[in-house]
Amino acid sequence: MKVIVSHDVDHITAWEHWKDGVLMKAIIRMFVEYTIGSIGPKEIKARIVELIKNKWNYIDELMKFDKEHNIPSTFFVGVNNGKGLSYSLKNAKYWIKKIRKNGFDVGVHGICYKNYNGIKREYETFKSICNCDSFGVRMHYLRLNDDTLRYLSQAGYLFDSTVYKLADPYKVDSLWEFPLHIMDGYIFEGYKGHFSKITFEMSKQQTEKILNKIQKQKLQFLTILFHDRLFSYAYSSVKRWYEWLIYKLETYGYEFIGYKDAIRELNKV
Repeated sequence: MKVIVSHDVDHITAWEHWKDGVLMKAIIRMFVEYTIGSIGPKEIKARIVELIKNKWNYIDELMKFDKEHNIPSTFFVGVNNGKGLSYSLKNAKYWIKKIRKNGFDVGVHGICYKNYNGIKREYETFKSICNCDSFGVRMHYLRLNDDTLRYLSQAGYLFDSTVYKLADPYKVDSLWEFPLHIMDGYIFEGYKGHFSKITFEMSKQQTEKILNKIQKQKLQFLTILFHDRLFSYAYSSVKRWYEWLIYKLETYGYEFIGYKDAIRELNKV
């Protein structure tokens, strides 16, 4: 089994959210989690420092960590706004170019999923920024309907990684779909929403259960999603969990691979 690691870029700065309500929700959530004991003084201090510094991304830090572990990860960056993704196209361009300059692959963090024209516009916008036509997509909040994958294929995307289920990659028309298997949000919050009190030890146990299922199914690829926003001491348990997961997979002897190299292997079969 080979491992594909990816990162969704949902935020770049804190104050880009001053109009959309995300910032206020984050502040309220911070104090609620502190009150119920989900986070301690060090984490709440780190989150306040982030607000002061106006820093809600850890792309540089995550690229450094992934490079040190020879992980050819893919970053999905938005080129459109919606559902709490509010950074400017100018900031998106900056990070797309910087990530690629650091040797990592970049794809679209898609917003439109219901209509073809919106999907195609996002594809063309990203294509003009990266000056390439071979890239993938993941929908923001993993949103899909019955037509989304077909529309993504028609738009020209090489692959998608939005469907959340334990399965190997499969084709939808000309599009390769890489199902997601392990995602930080579902490990720490499940499907129950915010304020879940999941400890680091509990997250390890839950992850090991998924890994055992994947090993029993003998899947060819394991696909992981970790948000760069959480590679921070403001979310220390989640950061530790990602580091632990990478170390664990290394001890298993699994090879890390990018989506495009995985597609090359799949096309040979």
